[in-house]
Amino acid sequence: MSVVRKLLLGLTAALVIVIVAGAGWLWQVAGAYGFNSILRRGGTYWITVKPDDERLSDSMQLALKSPVPSVQPGPLAWQQPEPGFEVAELPVLADGREVDRIFLSRIDPARFRFVVHNAPKGDTGIDEWEYALPKAVLIVNGSYYDTHGRPDTPFISEGIALGPQQYDAKAGAFIADANSADIRDLTHQDWQSAFAASTNAMVSYPLLIGDDGKTHVNVKSRWLANRTFVAKDGSGRIVIGTTKEAFFSLDRLAEFLKASPLDLKVALNLDGGPIACRSVRLNGYSQKFYARWEAQVDDDNVKLLRWPIPQATWAMPMVLTVEHR
Repeated sequence: MSVVRKLLLGLTAALVIVIVAGAGWLWQVAGAYGFNSILRRGGTYWITVKPDDERLSDSMQLALKSPVPSVQPGPLAWQQPEPGFEVAELPVLADGREVDRIFLSRIDPARFRFVVHNAPKGDTGIDEWEYALPKAVLIVNGSYYDTHGRPDTPFISEGIALGPQQYDAKAGAFIADANSADIRDLTHQDWQSAFAASTNAMVSYPLLIGDDGKTHVNVKSRWLANRTFVAKDGSGRIVIGTTKEAFFSLDRLAEFLKASPLDLKVALNLDGGPIACRSVRLNGYSQKFYARWEAQVDDDNVKLLRWPIPQATWAMPMVLTVEHR
């Protein structure tokens, strides 16, 4: 056997060992979710950019200025594709210029039921959820998940408990049963009692607006991302919102929602970033939104979340859905 051939065989064997070892490590760390993240979008990484980098959206660049421009809600007009289900888009304006937009659904829980789902394999994005749940009239991302795509907070899906059973929750919980839906402020009760009799439920954080009418995001942050929240208004309707851009940090989103014309009595943040996708399908009305933004900010160092296959859509291991009763 020639020296060159021996060298090639040795390199091939070393490469196989590296691949097998890497695959074993990935399976140990993230299971099927990790493999599908690689297959779906090539993985995930962070790049460091400046606050005015053109790879950031215009809204993100504006949010990174000091001071951050103050914003006001623009005109709000609700449509009702079906009784008990309304949709609207709320512009976010700075000096009369739109810097973000919140896609909204306002739902009467007496007419529609709410279900939470978990798909831990990492192969189910908004398109696949639409196919898997043809009766769902609304699909948005839910609460947080671990490295294996499983619920990272207490969670009930159609009566089946998932996620950690020992968990110190101090923020909020979304709960639903056969006849109603609610958001509970967990500064006043534990999550176990909040979940009692619920058929679908999930703990999440932070609580944007508590039932005391105050914002509960006490830490100022420059973390920017597409956001999703679930809330209850003064008429008992459930309001689900998704931001089009990544203008808001969590503290500024809480303040904006409190001052908005939505009449929110309690509001709970769900997970955010590129998974904050949205689908609405009912009675001739349809909307599909693919999120894409997340950035961590420390002074002038901005870490922007990226993935090698830019056209890929993200998997959504946790979703909140709405169906007809």
